[in-house]
Amino acid sequence: MLDLAISAIDEEGYGVATWGARKLRVSGAFPGEAARVLITHIGKQTLTGRCLELLKPSPLLRTTQPSGLCKVCDNCQLALLEYASQLEIKRDMVSRCLSAYRSLADIPVSSVIPSPNPLHYRTAAKLIIGGTFRSPKIGIYRRHSHDVVDIEGCPLHHPLINTIIAAVKEGITRGKIQVYSPTTGSGLLRYLVIRVSDDGEQAMVIFVTAFRSFNEIHHLSRHVQTAVPKVTVMVQNENASSGNAILGDKFHFLTKQHALISQIGKVRLAVSPRSFLQVNSGSAGIIYDQVAAWGELTGKERVIDLYCGIGGIALFLAAGAGEIIGIEVVEEAVQDADKNARMNGIDNCSFASGDAGELLAEIREEWENADLIVLNPPRKGCDKKVLNEAAKLKPVRIIYVSCSPWSLARDLDILSRLGYRTIKVQPVDMFPQTSHIENVALLTRE
Repeated sequence: MLDLAISAIDEEGYGVATWGARKLRVSGAFPGEAARVLITHIGKQTLTGRCLELLKPSPLLRTTQPSGLCKVCDNCQLALLEYASQLEIKRDMVSRCLSAYRSLADIPVSSVIPSPNPLHYRTAAKLIIGGTFRSPKIGIYRRHSHDVVDIEGCPLHHPLINTIIAAVKEGITRGKIQVYSPTTGSGLLRYLVIRVSDDGEQAMVIFVTAFRSFNEIHHLSRHVQTAVPKVTVMVQNENASSGNAILGDKFHFLTKQHALISQIGKVRLAVSPRSFLQVNSGSAGIIYDQVAAWGELTGKERVIDLYCGIGGIALFLAAGAGEIIGIEVVEEAVQDADKNARMNGIDNCSFASGDAGELLAEIREEWENADLIVLNPPRKGCDKKVLNEAAKLKPVRIIYVSCSPWSLARDLDILSRLGYRTIKVQPVDMFPQTSHIENVALLTRE
């Protein structure tokens, strides 16, 4: 055991300390605290441990965790803190990421906008199925292992998700359905994917299996729909690969309805099995509102929405814009975006499928001097080619929506060398109780 001073928090919510020349990541400890730490994992460069005893408190306010939260899965690292302290620590995390770059050192970071719901906000879950049909486990991998942690009644999940998990477990046992074993490669059921509509009145369930099955999945789907009538979309997905990808390429619908209808703000979105949509619709609406406010659209502007997914932000901005083009690498998402435009009666949005950097180069002549470019990349951030091509279009403004303050800071620094100055950053809490934080950044051409 070691007595350590915690100096910061990392991207996964671990407290950061040093011991000689070694870096330590400590669960359950926060900046400003001193803790007695038990080492639980020794890596080549970093040690991992957990707080056994708090030796010195920090100004951050601790709290008693809600029942069932962070007891076994260890992914809700900030659940030990009062929600106001969680927001404080997230704002500090964003500020530290920006201040690591000289070009961003003086950028103002606003107070974090809280999630409308700090619990039960997740409307989607991707879960691993383990154990046996007699005692199935549905949950996630324990950190640093491939042991499946059984999740029952997770307080972050929408209550309907927890109800569906219980029904699936019961159906597996009743139907004696074999659970896939990654060790032997035998068995049927591998993963369970659930999405709930924003109003909680509909749900989609995807059974990911090692091979096509008729009888077992048919009986399981009937059991789940009988137990939970709000399940309106059911799908079997085949994934025979040995990798970590959850979904395979083959989808077989088990219901007449093939998509879930969700709503963010004034926009209705049809969500298909392949679609990506933010798991916290309340916070997503806040982000969309922030993008619209900073876009200052008057009805004439030309807007490019990069990494547009199923078209959420583009369609949200459509009423205030003259023309919008959305670009997305996943072809199925673009198809969904086109359908969503038609469903919302929007005719000034078009969508294109392909690599963002390459498509920006292709449309440069037509879209040069666009009024606004919206960037909404995955956690890794934007490729340099995308940033270079975006800057060549000379938009008046760029609004960057990010799910990682680390990649956001890196990309904002690159854009500063391409002629764009970051004006302000607004953090939005999409994932309460965890260390993850969304940000919206406004940039203008210098």
